[in-house]
Amino acid sequence: MKHELHQVTSFSIVGPYVLRLVFEDGTSQTIDFRPVLKGEMFSPLRELALFNRARLDPECHTVVWPNGADFDPATLHDWPECSADFIAMARKWAEPGHPLLAVAEGDRGYVTKRPKRLSKVGKKAGNRA
Repeated sequence: MKHELHQVTSFSIVGPYVLRLVFEDGTSQTIDFRPVLKGEMFSPLRELALFNRARLDPECHTVVWPNGADFDPATLHDWPECSADFIAMARKWAEPGHPLLAVAEGDRGYVTKRPKRLSKVGKKAGNRA
């Protein structure tokens, strides 16, 4: 399977949670991100002021946000083909008990729970803590 490399060359905010992205090959996509703003990384972007702080990263050639959220430019380029799977994944992130569910009720999108670290990892590598 061939994975095309694409770059976002510019974007504009065209509505609440909606970006129009232009790619290096001259194509564009207008994407409503609301359905995927779930889970630890993307749920903080439901705060419109944070979502609107999107910028174009000159090294990664994609849209990024101050909280570290970003999307693969190839996924954005092929959004019509990828969106259904991405939205289904985002719904799972929001399910109670999912390891990536990190937002507590009323917490305004900040991380409150992280997966536990396995204690045997350091011992296998020869490090004793």
